[in-house]
Amino acid sequence: MSGTSIALGIFLMYWFLISFLDRKGILEKYNISTFGPLPILMIRTTKGLKLLDILARPKRYWKVFANIGILMMFAGMIAMFLVIAISDLALYTSFLNNNVPEPGKYNSARNILLIPGVNEFIPFTWGVIALVVTLVVHEFSHAILCRVEGIRVKSMGILFALVPIGGFAEPDDEQLFGKKEEVKKELPLTASIDEIEEWEQRERKEKKLREIQNGEAAILAPEEKKAAPEVIATRTQRARILAAGVMANFCVAFIALLLFFGPVLGAIAPLSDAMIVGINESSPAQLAGLQEDMVITQVDGTSITTGMDLLNYLETVEPGDSVRIHASKDSVVSVYDLTVPSSPEECFNGVPVGGIVEGSPAEAAGIETGMTMLRINDTRMRSIATFVDFMEGTEANQTIEVEVLPSANYTGDLTENGTAVFNVQLAPHPSGGESGFLGVMYGNDGILECPMLGVSIWMPQAKFYLEALKQIPSLLSEPVGWIILFGLPIYGFAGEGFRGFSGTIAQFYQPVGWAEPLGVGIFWIANSLLWIGWLNFYVGLFNCLPAVPLDGGHVFRDYTYSFIYRFTRNEGVSERISNSITASFSMLILFSFLFMIFGPFIGQWI
Repeated sequence: MSGTSIALGIFLMYWFLISFLDRKGILEKYNISTFGPLPILMIRTTKGLKLLDILARPKRYWKVFANIGILMMFAGMIAMFLVIAISDLALYTSFLNNNVPEPGKYNSARNILLIPGVNEFIPFTWGVIALVVTLVVHEFSHAILCRVEGIRVKSMGILFALVPIGGFAEPDDEQLFGKKEEVKKELPLTASIDEIEEWEQRERKEKKLREIQNGEAAILAPEEKKAAPEVIATRTQRARILAAGVMANFCVAFIALLLFFGPVLGAIAPLSDAMIVGINESSPAQLAGLQEDMVITQVDGTSITTGMDLLNYLETVEPGDSVRIHASKDSVVSVYDLTVPSSPEECFNGVPVGGIVEGSPAEAAGIETGMTMLRINDTRMRSIATFVDFMEGTEANQTIEVEVLPSANYTGDLTENGTAVFNVQLAPHPSGGESGFLGVMYGNDGILECPMLGVSIWMPQAKFYLEALKQIPSLLSEPVGWIILFGLPIYGFAGEGFRGFSGTIAQFYQPVGWAEPLGVGIFWIANSLLWIGWLNFYVGLFNCLPAVPLDGGHVFRDYTYSFIYRFTRNEGVSERISNSITASFSMLILFSFLFMIFGPFIGQWI
């Protein structure tokens, strides 16, 4: 049975148990309720409410904090609305130009939800940690500002779904948003005497509540006083309370990303760019015990930082020699002794042509992808290092003779040995160097072949990637920097996405400086900070959208009301217009998301 089946079985059993306890009223007995249709439990408690009052004591500080949050919310509101509008416009334009993008992971509905395990871009472990921090920070900031503004917090608690997934705080909705007007239920003609008495008693209580709100009564029974909210938040107070959650998310994101891009990335250094991704059967590497995903760091006392370093060193090794290789896996370095085959034919098999530069001399001569370079002039192509060294000694306009092993579908002339020979006049190098330019991309998909050891080497450019990460903060003065940061886990630098230092990518790096004693622990810290920062930033921006029930929607509606009231001086009219405008924005944003999700599918049908 697969792990997925086991996990699904456990989840279904948990769902059944929660549904059973909910129907029996056992959850309600312990002040626990389910959240929506999913088996998410809201476990409430009144413990810790006094802590909120303690945290809320510097009221002046919190009000300044929330006032800045309102400004940040409106900035985020404009930014997010522009992002959605530009995305919709781009998709609409693609319909007009008949080049609608195909449905894919970037517009999948599952990837719009920031749920670890559902969203394929968010790793489960780091995503859960980040989501818990994000929700706790957001909700408890609301709670603290409620106490600052004198609004009652009824309870606090945790959201639980097999494991804790977040926290929540429940403010008094009537104090925060005002008492909702209830539609009066008419007494049925067939009502009993008890129902009539209950209806009359309720009417008397509601009448007294209306009188006290209008200043017409001064005395209520204790239980009636308790039923009436003591205060109702003003629109400014409500805006501060709602903006506090967004502001807290932005602050946590700033601190987490500051630590990630600062001291944490500074304590991570490239280990080597020579990872073994393939091992030939019965090769020296396999016989010595080398494995895939190992990173070669040293050969016979010579440090290896790239795959080319390895190939250059092996140029000095003769058939039959012994070499000692240091290779790392999961931060553990082991030593392996290899014996190079004594037959030269087993060590050298040419340089694969991985690609041809468009408009290059190689393309003009007829060299194709999939061929293997065996010889250039009188120099045998023992390895990629041989090819690189030879080309560095050439010059522009020099004519060279290239002998290749053709691909299976080659239809040109062949020699008696089954090879093809091309005379190529080199062009000036595009980079401005003195050497000639052939236009051949060696290797296959970035994989270097090392026949002497019987391995395939992958060079991921770990040093370049790390430097690119460190440069992101310096780019934030321009919109492109924010786009890179916002899309880092999804698009990365070249569409591959950066999900942290985990799995294969962690193999290329090592802790240095203050983090050296931590070992792999530095990667745990880096991944936690990256996802806490990114998820808080994303959730904060998303909550800025002017759509109810998001925080930004409530704030947008209140400020729209205040703006309209300046002209109408009529509360009813201002209320209706502001509600209509907010509802329109909410529906527009909803349909925009639906358009981005289903637009590519519609485009394929048209």
